[in-house]
Amino acid sequence: MTSSPSNPSANALHQRIQTQFDRAGMMHHLGARLGDVAPGRVHVHLPYAPSLTQHMGFFHAGATATIADSAGGFAAMTLAPEGYTALSVEFKINMLAPARGESLEAIGKVIRKGRTLTIVQVDVFALNAGEKTPVALMQQTMINIPDRQP
Repeated sequence: MTSSPSNPSANALHQRIQTQFDRAGMMHHLGARLGDVAPGRVHVHLPYAPSLTQHMGFFHAGATATIADSAGGFAAMTLAPEGYTALSVEFKINMLAPARGESLEAIGKVIRKGRTLTIVQVDVFALNAGEKTPVALMQQTMINIPDRQP
């Protein structure tokens, strides 16, 4: 389920996550944008820019891991109790292929929601000429903590 004008609860969830996403300075710095939002699932998109590459012109693994971490964190946040946010406790990322394309898409999916800890899987794809190539796979553990706005 993605947000749409005909679904007020989906719109409210998307707006809640968009507000938190907009507070994330790193996402702004990289030029990332929030995509689809649904309970337990968030997409983050990163358009190609030369400043995001490594020495061979591929997306840098650091940029790939950063959007994966955010997609997973925001996916966990969609299921966090009111007044709580989610922070990374740990993650493991496997780079599956060189990340080359017009953009990257990280899709975070909650695997198991707990009262305190949430397990998330993130798939990252390179998009190029309409084709999606898997480039990374992340598993995360997230913790719910009270949201203390800066």
